[in-house]
Amino acid sequence: WLASEVAGLTPDQMTFQMTPESWSIMDVVEHLAIAEPQYWQRVQDSMKLPPSEKKPEATDAGILWYGIDRTSRSRTGEARLPNGQFKSLDESLAAFRKLRSTIRDYAATTQEDPRSRMLLEGNMDVYQWLLMISTHSQRHILQIREIKAHASFPRARG
Repeated sequence: WLASEVAGLTPDQMTFQMTPESWSIMDVVEHLAIAEPQYWQRVQDSMKLPPSEKKPEATDAGILWYGIDRTSRSRTGEARLPNGQFKSLDESLAAFRKLRSTIRDYAATTQEDPRSRMLLEGNMDVYQWLLMISTHSQRHILQIREIKAHASFPRARG
């Protein structure tokens, strides 16, 4: 879905910002490429914990809603800000897709129960964190759509 949203964009479209403070599409994709490894590391670290009887405070529905509800917005942590780490949108997208494939394969094949492990420093279980990883990218795909729908977004010549 992310790849189809950014396919065929011109350099002007990739770097367009709705305001001087807002992210461009290139920034959004870079953010995903930076954030996903951090999120994946939390899965790996949390799965090293022993199983827990503790029940998560978060709900699956609440986590899934986060991905589509863009009415509540917050700034990301400093460690997940776009910083020019990737030379191009294609490089960011490739890094994102490679790790996403790893995460998807893990979720489909793990013999361990992510529901039985609480997320380190979190109010959810690891299964819910895997849901959050998915909805986080969905949230930013919707952000890209908002950028593309902006009245000043550069239109392709043709």
